[in-house]
Amino acid sequence: MTSTFYSGLSKDLSLILNGADDFNVVIQVEVLFLLLDFKKKDNMIIFNKPNITPSVFDLVVKYIYTGELDLTKQPGEDILGLLVSSDELLIEELFNHVQDYLIEKQTSWVQKNFVLVLHTVLQLTSCKKLQDHCLESICQDPQSFISSKKFPFLDKDILFDLLKRDDLQIEEIAAWDCLIKWALNKTLNLFVPLTRFVEISPEDFFDKIRPYKAAIPHHIYEELEEFYYIKTLPKTTTLPPRTDKSLPKTITLPPRKSKSEKLTSTIINPKLANVISNWIDRNGTSFTNNSNYKFNLIYLMSRDGLNNIIFYDKCNGQGPLIILIKVQSKDIYGGYNPIGYAGRINQWLYSTETFVFSFDYQDMHNNMKIGRTTNPSYSVYDHQNRKSLFSFGGILYINKLNLCIGYSISNYENIFGRAQSDIVEEIEVFSVIKE
Repeated sequence: MTSTFYSGLSKDLSLILNGADDFNVVIQVEVLFLLLDFKKKDNMIIFNKPNITPSVFDLVVKYIYTGELDLTKQPGEDILGLLVSSDELLIEELFNHVQDYLIEKQTSWVQKNFVLVLHTVLQLTSCKKLQDHCLESICQDPQSFISSKKFPFLDKDILFDLLKRDDLQIEEIAAWDCLIKWALNKTLNLFVPLTRFVEISPEDFFDKIRPYKAAIPHHIYEELEEFYYIKTLPKTTTLPPRTDKSLPKTITLPPRKSKSEKLTSTIINPKLANVISNWIDRNGTSFTNNSNYKFNLIYLMSRDGLNNIIFYDKCNGQGPLIILIKVQSKDIYGGYNPIGYAGRINQWLYSTETFVFSFDYQDMHNNMKIGRTTNPSYSVYDHQNRKSLFSFGGILYINKLNLCIGYSISNYENIFGRAQSDIVEEIEVFSVIKE
């Protein structure tokens, strides 16, 4: 029987790292003009790694000798450098851990440094997870990215890939503005065919595109003038000389799959809509774009009033529903009713797919809770007499102007803690349409 002594072995190795006086390998790492001999002794083997900084290499060696890694106080640049170094040194376990750490624990730093991160990870074929995370995050909220000071330094291949994506959540005129910002004094020929000109208003075309006529290939500009003057759709065109033959052969591209077209809400943004869609599909808590559902606003309290009759007139017969409630504390609560309302005799409806949820106002994107039904026979109440707006198993319901939270915990997972109530500020109800 094999005995394992990993703990003791790790301790002994750490003593060797910190106190040994016998070395047979010298590893040299370099940053700018600083050359550091990690272990130096005459007549030893020298291993040069000039692209690894001393601080990053110190983390690598400590991991190898002790199996320990503490990144909580490390700057983002060093963590990114550790990712590159672990890939180069073929330390797969360390590489996977650092990649996940950047996504889960360094989200804010990654968002502020998308250009640096993308330029780095797109060189690493094994870093697909972080690549996808960056690109999908930009597509869901591109405005902060394109308005950053670092955006003009984005590599053209990355910009090209972003503009090709159908899920880039951006108005076409905003896409055009960011392209001009990036491409000032550069050729636009390669990217012009990726702009959906037919979706740009005549006013914006006149004010923002016409001044750059010289930067647009002549035959494309002629087709655009014909379109805006007499509404003739642009014809299929050949690309300008010396451009990539793999490019689309037409400037008439299909509209992007914009989440803003599917969501009209003052309570949540498209990222949180993605989370709810993934909850419906039981895909866990994820911001990953989920285009399986369209949320169609059918009831808005500030528009329609807090009125039981109007609520059910608008919601009855609409199929599956998402109900969102914003309370005075600014926190958000909600529930998913996969059955819908039909004005049945007052009764509890059976469903295994219902759930309730909450988003913390102070940390909305990181503090999300979901509680699924534990008693499907009492998941949703259908009120024919219309004396109440709704009830999810008694754990979430409206009483006059108050949202009652966590008063009955026998039918759902208790994610709300103690029972409480709060004044309702807004209610939105969406019919959920599977696409």
